[in-house]
Amino acid sequence: MLRAVANGPAVVVCSTCRLSADRREDEGGRRGGALLAEALRQVQAQEPDLAGVAVQEMACLFACQRHCTVHIRAPGRIGYVLGGFTPDEASARAILGYAARHAASAEGVVPYAEWPEGVKGHFITRTPPEGYVCP
Repeated sequence: MLRAVANGPAVVVCSTCRLSADRREDEGGRRGGALLAEALRQVQAQEPDLAGVAVQEMACLFACQRHCTVHIRAPGRIGYVLGGFTPDEASARAILGYAARHAASAEGVVPYAEWPEGVKGHFITRTPPEGYVCP
């Protein structure tokens, strides 16, 4: 059931997420999560400085109350699950911008003033890194 991936900064995309709150797929039968993963990779191709964050896909993050869900993680840092995105370039750019700041931080805490506008209001949970809890 588990598949090994590179151990580093990553955006894990729920590849089976709905397209929107009221639509499962686009006209071509593609899920929102798959479209979001594609948009993230397209942004990375345009902006190589964002390529340091891996885009990884996983079927179902169990956050089905929100569509287009991602998990932002990096070793030794607090992780975050975000959702409710539109699978487009603007969302992908905001997610990767936040993920790059997250990876550059000491513990995974990015000051609110540095959050890209496109991630505000999308946070669902935060998860402590293995072996730690947050005070």
